[in-house]
Amino acid sequence: MIGPIRRTLTLIVLSIRDMLASAGPVALLAVGVLVAAYWWLDPQPPKTVTLATGPDGSAYAEFGQRYAQALARNHIQVERHTTEGSLANLQALRAGQAHVAFVRGGSADAAADGEAGITSLGALFYEPLWVFYRPVALAGQARAAPKSAASAPAVSTLGQLKGLRVNIDQPGSGVPEIVQRLLQANGIDATALVTSQLPPPAAAEALLGGYLDAMVLVTAPESPVVERLLRAPGVALMDVAQADAYARRFPFLQPVTLPRGVVDLAADIPPRDISLLATTTSLLTREQTHPALRQLFAQAAQGLHSGAGWFNRARDFPNTRTSELPVSPEGDRAINGTPPFWQRYLPFWASNLLERMWLVIGGLIVLLLPLSRVVPPLYTFRVRRRVFRWYARLRGIEAKVDEGLGERNELLNELDELDRVANGITVPLAHAEELFALRNNIDTVRRRLLAKRPA
Repeated sequence: MIGPIRRTLTLIVLSIRDMLASAGPVALLAVGVLVAAYWWLDPQPPKTVTLATGPDGSAYAEFGQRYAQALARNHIQVERHTTEGSLANLQALRAGQAHVAFVRGGSADAAADGEAGITSLGALFYEPLWVFYRPVALAGQARAAPKSAASAPAVSTLGQLKGLRVNIDQPGSGVPEIVQRLLQANGIDATALVTSQLPPPAAAEALLGGYLDAMVLVTAPESPVVERLLRAPGVALMDVAQADAYARRFPFLQPVTLPRGVVDLAADIPPRDISLLATTTSLLTREQTHPALRQLFAQAAQGLHSGAGWFNRARDFPNTRTSELPVSPEGDRAINGTPPFWQRYLPFWASNLLERMWLVIGGLIVLLLPLSRVVPPLYTFRVRRRVFRWYARLRGIEAKVDEGLGERNELLNELDELDRVANGITVPLAHAEELFALRNNIDTVRRRLLAKRPA
């Protein structure tokens, strides 16, 4: 019982070995092409990515935390690079210190940054220009006995800030540059204001404490500083009277309206519609950033910024309309297209691998189809060669028999040795006929030898 089983297993193993040996060259070619394509395409992204955010407590910092949580679901660690703000983010991106960054409109040089390979993953949200002030300061009573804010004049133009103590945000935030451009458009020299450059949280404390008369910041409504100042007594928000005119002069600015009651319906904050100017913040990236990371950030943006806000309706963002720089293919597909087919059914790493390798895999299949036809003949040749290689020796013995050469016993010994070799050959059952033919031919030559040279 054990003998037949052993012989069967031997035949199976031998067949598998022959098949592997026959298909080996084709398999090695396929593996080589896949390895080369994997190395060249680099389909799997690095496990860490650097995102330039902003100062602690800012809207950028808050969004940076949300992006980190979103990408962590795909096992990507987001290292948040804290900066002074938008301009510093752009500089970090240019210097290669960050892979992705929040940058507001008006900061980038569209021509230079476009040539440098910096692209957008889409516009994310509005960042209004907030000018908070103490109404009593306009009446010249910042240090005198205060009168009610309701009786003080309202600020609607930048010219009304002349002579006041105004904070214009810290260097690197990009806000001082915006303020400078707006003042120049109004024909106002920056020295007409007593300016300081404190970070927003410190400036808010100074404004509430009476050490500042006004402060300017450009940030999203999610900023805790904005929320606090909108509710603070004795602090008002500038209603920009010339918002449309500014938007015509500066393409990166748009007029927006803070609707009455949007901050707090019950408390009616703000008590009326307020016109503001806003820039649009985009998520910028470098061309050296791995395409899969760009795809993940663009898809995360869809979930984080598509809801309704104080200044936009649902699904107004992300968009490709208000980006200053060219939108990358990953950003455009995430915003205007549909999710990749495989990503609907597979984990990100698997769908990303298929998506980036499918052309190679398809081409490899096209290449292997004709090559695979070579494998069966190679397999047959390899098996039959095991039998046919002994026919040359048998033919030599047969020639000696026909020509009367060699000693009778020596020829019989050679035939016996050849017969023992044939008995030791193992071939699959499908090719047993060739082996039986060899043994039969050996026996035929032996009979002819015995007939011609009897003992």
